[in-house]
Amino acid sequence: MFALVDANSFYCSAEQVFRPDWRNKPIVVLSNNDGCIVAANRQAKEAGVPKFKPYFQIKHLCDRKGVIALSSNYELYADLSEKMMQVIGRFAPEQHIYSIDECFLSFKQTYPVIPCLKTHGAKIRRAVWKECRLPVCVGIAPTLTLAKIANQAAKKSHHYNGVCIIGNEAERLKVLAEMSICDVWGIGRKLSKIMSVMGLNNALDLAQYPVGLARKEFNIEVERTIRELNGQPCKSWDVIRADKKQIYSTRSVGERITELSTLQQALSQHAAIASRKARKQHSLCKIMLCFAASSPFDDKPASYRAIHHFPYPTSDVDQITKAATQLAKELFHKKVRYYKIGIGLIDLVDGRHEQKDLFNSEPNNENLMHVFDKLNEKYGKNTVFLGAQGTEQKWAMRRKMLTPQYTTKWQDIPKVKC
Repeated sequence: MFALVDANSFYCSAEQVFRPDWRNKPIVVLSNNDGCIVAANRQAKEAGVPKFKPYFQIKHLCDRKGVIALSSNYELYADLSEKMMQVIGRFAPEQHIYSIDECFLSFKQTYPVIPCLKTHGAKIRRAVWKECRLPVCVGIAPTLTLAKIANQAAKKSHHYNGVCIIGNEAERLKVLAEMSICDVWGIGRKLSKIMSVMGLNNALDLAQYPVGLARKEFNIEVERTIRELNGQPCKSWDVIRADKKQIYSTRSVGERITELSTLQQALSQHAAIASRKARKQHSLCKIMLCFAASSPFDDKPASYRAIHHFPYPTSDVDQITKAATQLAKELFHKKVRYYKIGIGLIDLVDGRHEQKDLFNSEPNNENLMHVFDKLNEKYGKNTVFLGAQGTEQKWAMRRKMLTPQYTTKWQDIPKVKC
């Protein structure tokens, strides 16, 4: 048996942890530069606030309905996520963190000795709430795909009390019949539209589709999904989260970039972010893409890109940053006011099997990068950084409605008066 533990409206719930007066109130969290609504809790959705809409278009609705709008507090979310995962990990011998707000648990070796899975799931919910003040729902089933569906059912149906167990055939058929096919894990919007034309409207219809025909008409992943819906395990941790073949770091800036030095600083920061992601999955980069563009809504929108080929694959932040600052000279044009910039590591190889070259004059400094990453991991992002990123980042992301970073910034630590 597997369990999927997922936080309810995680970004919004995280904002309520240190603000008890915000609980049971409508909250939305905005994207970079306070652009679009990326998260909305149940109360905000009931107030009619749609997700993924530009905030300026529905600001009047939020004001009228008393919806609290907040900037994304990534530092707070990451720290609370880590604490939540540590609590959840105590309830099973195997844990796989799938995203910032959800993780899988495997009861493969312990399920026979757990007296009641329903009670076990309830204990997980209580522990996370007691120690982290975050609401979660638990879905438990024989396969990862069914566990994902059980978790969605636990969120949507109040009679489950936050814990849904697909432990028998009757419960499996009931839950699948109530689940829309577009909500099935691995079936996107495009596939769901095609399947609806074929008469497949819910998860149960998909589960009853012939697996051989599914592989022929779609692909092997759809076949695996159908088998998992029927209780046959086909997916594992490795299948769920394979290493990325490309890594991007992009963002729109808070203040338009009009100088070369500022563009170099901004690209250097993205180089640091992308290289850190590459090192985390033990990848090395052979080709890097840099791009910079003005807003598409400008009178004369402009977009430029440049490519750098590394003589030897690397994930060294120094080498990647050096190349990015050089490419910035190709991207910069005096009359362009840059709005969106980014870096892409587009040709990655596995660094765990790197073939060293005696004639490489700039080999990867693995020991330095290990210390570099550990310091930033222990003391917070950008505790140690290259000077090329600059210290006064006027172009940095705009977050006018940012809440305090209660757990990662000394001056924001909550004060308790007794």
